[in-house]
Amino acid sequence: MGMQLGGAGGGGRRGRGRRRNQPVSEINVTPMVDVMLVLLIIFMVAAPLLTVGVPIDLPETQAKALEGDKEPITISVNADGQIFIQETELPLEEVVPKLKAIAANGYEERIYVRGDQNADYGMMMKLMGRINAAGFKRLGLVTLEERNS
Repeated sequence: MGMQLGGAGGGGRRGRGRRRNQPVSEINVTPMVDVMLVLLIIFMVAAPLLTVGVPIDLPETQAKALEGDKEPITISVNADGQIFIQETELPLEEVVPKLKAIAANGYEERIYVRGDQNADYGMMMKLMGRINAAGFKRLGLVTLEERNS
């Protein structure tokens, strides 16, 4: 007496023969793309903030910037005479042993010295003399490009 819809032996199923409880094997990539775009924006904003963070008032010159492949070692001297390798403060006596430890790992690039324009000239020369005497011959002084005023 009853009548079946959906064809012979269909049992009332619709669609292409999928059962209701069968898991979907397709990957939804839209949430992954959204997360990756958010991470990209975060890294684009955060990357400029990762530069050397010792506040130095650099003198200005007409010299052009140097190009380099690796991240250079930067030694900074602030106006109070404190010495920093990257962002780590060290006394003058520990600078050369620290540089030799870094050079033992195969570092052969130029060492940049950043000196505050109000730093003691004698302290700068002591530092550069010790670095040079330790065998590091590729030293560079960091300055700002001179503004035409």
